[in-house]
Amino acid sequence: MFINIDGLNIEYTEEGTGTPVLLLHGWGSSFVAYRGIINTLKDRCRVVAVNFPGCGKSDTMENPWALEDYCDFVLKFMQKLSLENPIIFGHSHGGRVTLKLVAEGLVKPPKIVLLDSAGLIPKKSLRQKWRAKSFKAIKTVLTLPIIKNFSGGLLDKARKHYGSADYNAAPLVLRQTLVSLVNTDLRDILHKIDCPTLLIWGENDTATPLSDAKIMESLIKDCGLCVIKGTGHFSFCERPAHANAIINSFI
Repeated sequence: MFINIDGLNIEYTEEGTGTPVLLLHGWGSSFVAYRGIINTLKDRCRVVAVNFPGCGKSDTMENPWALEDYCDFVLKFMQKLSLENPIIFGHSHGGRVTLKLVAEGLVKPPKIVLLDSAGLIPKKSLRQKWRAKSFKAIKTVLTLPIIKNFSGGLLDKARKHYGSADYNAAPLVLRQTLVSLVNTDLRDILHKIDCPTLLIWGENDTATPLSDAKIMESLIKDCGLCVIKGTGHFSFCERPAHANAIINSFI
């Protein structure tokens, strides 16, 4: 199904009736990742999942977005679908959006579920710091007025070499958006979240490490953490039976 939001054709799915639930997916993903959770909840919930701009079959925005733009998008989407006070699930970037929405009081869900959520800036390893400094130095040199007209595609090659897989796979407007998002740290507002919060995390998640989950658990008032052993950033997809049992209990 599709709906128009601010001129963008946005893909979404809706299944079941009952308690309203909103699913927000991670960066570069789509609501397809939530298929197992949708199937688990649709017998007793109205489950709605939306694809952010540039994901799935949703149109891509023309200009880079900040986190506030994603929050505004979700609010407009909820209003158009008359989705009032849903339980919100957020995976990765979807979790980042959920944290901002709830902490700032823009929505008041009865509960939230964060799955390997983004939202904190984790400490970088020495290798990550070295790569960042190396790219910054190369970029500085290649953009000097005397050199930039003769550097050809060297800067793009450097971006591909030093950038993450998510960064390199995205078109320019989404790469610019991603840079803004990953440099946003929400830890100073997490104490404002007062609804019951469930964290489901992969033991071996390297994109949003388990240490992030433990920080969130310590800062959010009514919060519990469930770690799924042997899984990574898509823990709820890697061990769906385990994740769905936890979710069923919480819902």
